[in-house]
Amino acid sequence: MRAALVLFLLILTFAPPAAASDAAPPPYAAVPASADGIGKVYLGREISQVMGFHGAQWLERTERMEEERPDLVLSALELKPGMTVADIGAGTGYYSWRIAQRVGSGGAVYAVDVQPEMIRMLEKQMSRRGAVNVKAVLGTTTNPKLPENSLDLALMVDVYHEFDHPYEMLAAIVRALKPGGRLVIVEFRGNDPAVPIKPLHTMTEAQVRKEAGVHPLGWVKTVRDLPWQHVIVFRKQSRN
Repeated sequence: MRAALVLFLLILTFAPPAAASDAAPPPYAAVPASADGIGKVYLGREISQVMGFHGAQWLERTERMEEERPDLVLSALELKPGMTVADIGAGTGYYSWRIAQRVGSGGAVYAVDVQPEMIRMLEKQMSRRGAVNVKAVLGTTTNPKLPENSLDLALMVDVYHEFDHPYEMLAAIVRALKPGGRLVIVEFRGNDPAVPIKPLHTMTEAQVRKEAGVHPLGWVKTVRDLPWQHVIVFRKQSRN
């Protein structure tokens, strides 16, 4: 009995500390829902309502080239031929086919959305554009259904603020990244009067970094020269 107790104490003494991701996730809080929110708060931020598939035409508006400068976003991604990329919250695939062109036939793009209607629109768009290296994936609100350790890059454009389970989704996305893989979050700038977007559909850089910091992600850079958005880049950190 004494020997067993000594062995147990030795295990406790020399066991490695729990990883940050093993800790309890930050709690969600319930509040009266605002006009554009769902009444659920995460780390001080009320989560916004989701833009449904009925608003898909807004994603393909011609003004988007000037208002959002996707060319600058794509440049910030530093895409290379052969990369495996996930476009999470892909919608109609506005970014998916543009990424597919840059990663080439040796690369792959997972275009993830949680709305079956969006997936059908996306598949039609990819077929029309001949983007054969784009694979549509129907995810859930807690899991993008991506293979673990498979991604060089995960991209979210104007979608993270809508996740009703941001902790679970980001944890799953991090698992899907290869060691050293990058996560890029693009959001309309919060607290900026020059950005004509409803407040809950914007995020400050500080809030994005706060929420990403709960996970094994290290901030790399922020691109701030877009008209209305910022591009915030993180890298998956190895576990110690």
